[in-house]
Amino acid sequence: MYHWDDNPDLNITPFVDVMLVLMAILMVTAPTITYQEQINLPKGSRTKHIQKSLSLTIRMDKNKKIYFGKDSYSIQDFADNFILKASKLNKKHNVYIRADASLPYKDVIYLLRVVKKAGFLRVSLVTQ
Repeated sequence: MYHWDDNPDLNITPFVDVMLVLMAILMVTAPTITYQEQINLPKGSRTKHIQKSLSLTIRMDKNKKIYFGKDSYSIQDFADNFILKASKLNKKHNVYIRADASLPYKDVIYLLRVVKKAGFLRVSLVTQ
């Protein structure tokens, strides 16, 4: 006659495997969870409107034609004309240069050098 074992061994290996998988999933997803709380900030006694920073945009197309404001220049004429116009502008303006991707590097650097020579310190190249 067969008797059941009085002290059966529990096989907890599948349970531990499932728990380790769940823990790994939690560890991977926990850093990506973001919490958003609505915060109502108090009103200040004085309000000061921040003035939008003024900027200038200079564009150069693939034919090396340069556009500044409503005017257009060839690459040979741009330096003298821009320095004349820049003498009337505030040098603290941000200047953004947009150049066609097919242009040689030296032409874009030439444009950057002319703008810097005119006295502008905040010059950026715009990319996509």
